[in-house]
Amino acid sequence: MAGAATPGAGAPRLMAVPAFVGRESELAACRRALAGEPAIVLVEGEAGVGKSRLLREVLDRGLVAFCPPFREPYTLGPIVDAVRQAAGSVAGLGLSALAGALRPLFPEWADGLPPAPEPPEDARAARHLLFRALDEVLDRLRVSVLAVEDAHWADEATLEFLLFLAARHPLRTGLVVTYRPDDVPQTSLLLRLSSRLPATGLRLTLEPLDVARTGALVSSMLDDEPVSPAFAQLLHRHTDGVPLAVEESVRLLYERADLTRRNGEWARREPASIDVPPTVRDAVLERVARLRPAARAVLQAAAVLSAPADEATLTALVHRPDDHGPDGGGRNGGGPDDHGPDGLAVPLDGLGEALASGLLRDDGGSLSFRHVLASRAVYEAIPPPRRRATHLRAGRVLASRTPLPVPQLARHFREAGDVAAWRRYAEWAADLALATADEAGAASLLYDLVTHQASPPADAARLVLKIPFSSFTGDDRFQGLVRSLRAALEPGRLPPEDAAETRYQLGRVLMIMEEYEAGRAELKKAVAHLPPGSLSAARIMTYLGWPREPSTPAATHLRWLRRAAAAAESVPAGERLNLLVERATALLLLGEEEGWAEARRMTGEPADAEEARHLGKAFLNLGDAAVRWGRYGDAACYLARAELITERHRFLRYRDVILATRLHLDWHEGRWRGLADRAAGLVDNDAVQPVTRLEAILVAALLRSAAGDAGAGERFEHVLAESRRYGAVELLAEPAAALCGLLLANGDVEQALRVTDEPVRQVAEKGIWLWAVDLAPARVQALVAAGRTDEAGELVGAFAAWARGRDAPAAGAGLVLCRAILAEVRAGPVEAAAAYGRAADAWQRLPRPYDALLAQERQVACLLAAGETEAALPLARLVHQGLTALGARAAAERLAGLLRAHQLEVRGRGRRGYGDQLSPRELEVVRLLATGKTNREIAAVLSRSPRTVAAQVNSAMRKLGVNSRTALAVGAVEAGLVC
Repeated sequence: MAGAATPGAGAPRLMAVPAFVGRESELAACRRALAGEPAIVLVEGEAGVGKSRLLREVLDRGLVAFCPPFREPYTLGPIVDAVRQAAGSVAGLGLSALAGALRPLFPEWADGLPPAPEPPEDARAARHLLFRALDEVLDRLRVSVLAVEDAHWADEATLEFLLFLAARHPLRTGLVVTYRPDDVPQTSLLLRLSSRLPATGLRLTLEPLDVARTGALVSSMLDDEPVSPAFAQLLHRHTDGVPLAVEESVRLLYERADLTRRNGEWARREPASIDVPPTVRDAVLERVARLRPAARAVLQAAAVLSAPADEATLTALVHRPDDHGPDGGGRNGGGPDDHGPDGLAVPLDGLGEALASGLLRDDGGSLSFRHVLASRAVYEAIPPPRRRATHLRAGRVLASRTPLPVPQLARHFREAGDVAAWRRYAEWAADLALATADEAGAASLLYDLVTHQASPPADAARLVLKIPFSSFTGDDRFQGLVRSLRAALEPGRLPPEDAAETRYQLGRVLMIMEEYEAGRAELKKAVAHLPPGSLSAARIMTYLGWPREPSTPAATHLRWLRRAAAAAESVPAGERLNLLVERATALLLLGEEEGWAEARRMTGEPADAEEARHLGKAFLNLGDAAVRWGRYGDAACYLARAELITERHRFLRYRDVILATRLHLDWHEGRWRGLADRAAGLVDNDAVQPVTRLEAILVAALLRSAAGDAGAGERFEHVLAESRRYGAVELLAEPAAALCGLLLANGDVEQALRVTDEPVRQVAEKGIWLWAVDLAPARVQALVAAGRTDEAGELVGAFAAWARGRDAPAAGAGLVLCRAILAEVRAGPVEAAAAYGRAADAWQRLPRPYDALLAQERQVACLLAAGETEAALPLARLVHQGLTALGARAAAERLAGLLRAHQLEVRGRGRRGYGDQLSPRELEVVRLLATGKTNREIAAVLSRSPRTVAAQVNSAMRKLGVNSRTALAVGAVEAGLVC
């Protein structure tokens, strides 16, 4: 007879905790790995798949650190909490003087710790000292295995500590790390740990259970009695075999009395359909609703805390049964005996029921949800008024703890709506994060403070100034800051000087966003209302020295830089490095040699994170400038130094700019293999700043153009339009030059001139011919094609006047090419061929092999036009080979076509045979010879060398069987070759 599973009266009869099912091989592998010498074990899998359960089965010894789901900037928080639970005191551990570095993390151990050591000058050295001290504590506590759960939520310092432990040789402490790979940010240090797993390490991926194992899991919950195959299949289909979803669904079905036994097997009452909730959230919430009010209140308190807590903390947060505030009315149950010292409910029976339900767990006195998903489900279901009240209570309770959990306090008071307390603790937490080099955490907290609707306008500038923008990625956060700063600047909200400081920060943010035109407009408004000797004024003047405006002459920018240099003398010494970086960058963008002298003042290793940020930016900017100047060896060195600092300090925004600058450098130096894919990676990354992405789009378009892709022109037009929109005037020249080349190749001279009109005018008006490296030759070619040779000569003269005395190799090579183009129309093909040869040499010295090959292609054309076939053909074959090897198919095919037009082939023995027939070029020579002209006169008429004409005369005499010039002329007339 079938009987329904019915819970007893009162509290439901609880099901068994599910057995450890379907993980036998993973369990055996973990135990083998940890049985001998210390090892590293990584356990990855989706939420609810059983990582924590595997960890509990494996570890009968060791220390477990839990990473909370809220990524608060609490430096080493999980490790510190775990150590704190393992050791109530450090007395008797025999710690060395090194342990004094732990005082900021464990203030309650002050009596047992040695004095704090002198702080190292280098931030990384300080972090390393802290790690060594923490490692010593683990060693004294005889921790053989350190387990870190949910490492995808770990703070950066915790992950760095794990890397520190993993790098020890030999490994002294075993590591077991669980995480969800889908929740690991691309920038997380956890990827470095997983990518450098030693040969002795172990990586396990837990997959959902199959149908059979799903059935076995359900059976273990039902006194090991079998379940029907149909029921197992139905459960698997609705839960995908995720153990947490299976467990919660079965518990719900059981508590609904919706299970029955048929023929000795457990089954669903209605096998045709199963009313299992589609998500774990629904399952958890219905289970919670079946508990008594006191147990529900405990679970709600635990969900609000979100982190493991002791019993006193948890029960202090429980809603009072006599609370008639929002959502109150005494609905929590309990009685007079339940009240604690503060008049708060302490429902011991509710705590017991919550633990017995399986939703809450007790790890040695530390209470928390068994699963984060369950915690979130409960939290989101709490009515907002009660949720706010519980957060407020949590803030007040935790504010009495020692040491103060500052990040947690910030979160609780924010969610409680206590803006004043939240702002106080959030800024405190940000300052702590900055002090421990946790820039990402600090930036997140400061961003929230600035953009909160209740943020006082007077605080906006001060808080924005603290934000380490090097850790920002994407555009959304910048836009949020801009909105908040503009709101603070609404009329009447700030006094003039405060408004000027706020406007300065707005301009600064816009400049960082690469919206240069808008940024400069705000900076100009701000500087007029700031004291001339102030730090803010000096910074603004330096920004205004950057040549971002379309038509402002370089002399104006230089005046701003001189004013900034004078103002910098009165600013604090610690602020001068940033001003130096900005000044050197501006000078180099202006094409001023002085910038390199300023750059040489930036030497040595950074003393702290702030100095590292300035030097990282400096080396990045110097690398970009070196690319523009054609100092490619210097560019590679600067970018390498920038990358080293960026990786060490996690300056995420710098990384993308470094990658884009390296793209451009590799394009110039001919390292094209894989370049298109690298460019696409930046183009498709929405987190990359817009102007930085434009550089990647430009390089991708240049590659497509070289390959003969017809769509390259549209890409160049896009880069031009976006550069204008963002005010990045120095970026207009290169895409305009490339587009001009495509238009000239199609015979559209008029449009080629229009494309280059604006960029050339800006270069001339600003007087920054450094930007004309590619633009000037393209413009000269277009002017020559339009018959405006005198105008082309004037442009070359202006370019030459600027380049005189400057060590700018790229500009020098561009100038040599401009002169060769003019020589082709003014001096003839022979002189032009030599000039193009000089241009090729200049490009190759940089090196820019593609540009060198293009100059040689023009040299070949001039040699052929001069009749210098013997000299042209071998060079043409070398050039064709070089272009083909690079992947420049368009130029290679163009050169092959030129040779075919002269009856020459790229491959083979050369000239097509004419037998006893005169070639068209020989016929031209014979016709002129018959008029009585000498070889030199013929060479002048045909733009060939006298030596080539002599060779063609001798060939014609041989073919017509004569041995004199007179006989050749007569024979040609008699043969009808000459009229």
